[in-house]
Amino acid sequence: MADSSLGAGPDALDETLGRLSKKPGVKAALVLDRESGAILKTSGQINLIRVAKPSGASAAAGAAADAAAAAVAAAPAGAPSFASTDNSEANGSEPPNPEQQAAEEVAAMVWNFVSNAGSLVQELDAEDEVKLLRLRTKKQEFVIVPDPKYLLVVVHDTSA
Repeated sequence: MADSSLGAGPDALDETLGRLSKKPGVKAALVLDRESGAILKTSGQINLIRVAKPSGASAAAGAAADAAAAAVAAAPAGAPSFASTDNSEANGSEPPNPEQQAAEEVAAMVWNFVSNAGSLVQELDAEDEVKLLRLRTKKQEFVIVPDPKYLLVVVHDTSA
């Protein structure tokens, strides 16, 4: 069941994220725009979710960054995001913020995961919908709650 406090305004959203981030084992929480995957809010340490990749690591890392950039670009007007608003990255004067980059990459991967899961459910039964996704690995677990406007993503240690 989707968290009704997500639709109750920014104060309720901040309260929900604050409450979630105080739970034992929670590494981070993200709220993404349901349509575009743009980051609306974050809490916790996003950079703990993903192991850093060397700059020439793989095409997958580049594709995730491209998808994150596309998701931010497609965000509705006025939607807050982690994207930088200046051109300092483009002119090479300042390296990208690792926390920002990690958040955008994770957001893009989660948004793609939710979109693919939704497509699978629609193929199975057009009248059905995704209500909750859990992805558990050896190190962490993603709990994703799709709301009509948002995606709530909570990442926690599997040991907790």
